[in-house]
Amino acid sequence: MRFNRLIALIVCSGCALPAWSQDIAEPFKVGTFEIGGAPTVGVVLRDSLVLELDAANAALERTGRYVLVPMPDDMLGLIERYEYGMKPRLYEIVNFVVGQGLLGDGRPAWIHEVDSLRTLPPIMYPGKILNAAVNFYSHVDESGTEAERAEARRQRREQRGVPYLFLKPSRGAVVGSGEPVVIPWGRDRTDWEVELGAVIGRTGKYVSANDAESYVFGYMVTLDISDRGGRPPGGARFTSDWFVGKGHDTFAPQGPWIVPREFYGNPMEILRQTLSVGGEQMQEATAGDMIHSLWELIEYASSIITLYPGDVVNNGTSGGVGMGTAVRGEQQFLQPGEEIIATIDGIGTLRMPVVGEAEPKGLTGAQLPPVKTYRE
Repeated sequence: MRFNRLIALIVCSGCALPAWSQDIAEPFKVGTFEIGGAPTVGVVLRDSLVLELDAANAALERTGRYVLVPMPDDMLGLIERYEYGMKPRLYEIVNFVVGQGLLGDGRPAWIHEVDSLRTLPPIMYPGKILNAAVNFYSHVDESGTEAERAEARRQRREQRGVPYLFLKPSRGAVVGSGEPVVIPWGRDRTDWEVELGAVIGRTGKYVSANDAESYVFGYMVTLDISDRGGRPPGGARFTSDWFVGKGHDTFAPQGPWIVPREFYGNPMEILRQTLSVGGEQMQEATAGDMIHSLWELIEYASSIITLYPGDVVNNGTSGGVGMGTAVRGEQQFLQPGEEIIATIDGIGTLRMPVVGEAEPKGLTGAQLPPVKTYRE
């Protein structure tokens, strides 16, 4: 009988486990930080303190009152194991630290001020990043007249169709809070888009929107930085190029950490995302402006490709992007020296300085050319 139960557990390793409940002294977030020159998984408390996961767990186990639990090597390992032993252990660590009064003066060396650490991308790196295109009504036809925008929104409400998702590169594009967003050399139409990133927590294919929330590990702030310069004329006769538009280095900031879903709530009820550039607010939106819900995005994505722990599904952005004219009456793109500040209430804030890239040397002419060489 014991053998049969073991086999059943192995077979169902990708299934949802029964609900587990334990009191927690205070909510936490999880992130990746550079500590001692290496990426280190940390538990974030009060948005200001970081517990080194390995060291905190070792301190807990030295009390002799807890079973030994091996710690994951990185955030992907934590996400994969969260519902298979890591969640109870993280709760125990937080309860231990708070209960022992370790967050005040005289903190152990493995508890750091968050401002003293370099914040890395929480996941290094997601297997895939799926972004929703034009998924807020306020982002439909931002360059049209007020009447044209209203008509475009009306038509979209009547003909929602299925979501439109595109893949964004991971390693190279993904950077953490505080890292510079680099305007590629010659590309002078770099735009901003703040989005909610849903981090997948368990493997899923053909996930129903009715069950999609249970497949989410947690949430983070993301940016979909975009190159609006397009392709030069000639060559292949394609009218758009999503790789050019979305795929440059540093074009996928993520973080500053991940909030496990039990500490955030239902984003379709509480979401509020905002973005400012150079101190001027450009975007503000709630879930009520979304065309397709986050759960519908997950259903659609998983109908095409299997979702795995650590994959990221972004909800899309609202009106107020630089390419649009509806908010400020003219287009406005990122400039070196500016700072992007993107916030989602209840999660955190990304602060991204903007820098320009030096002209590359020694190329043969096959590179992506400056926008000004083919557009006014």
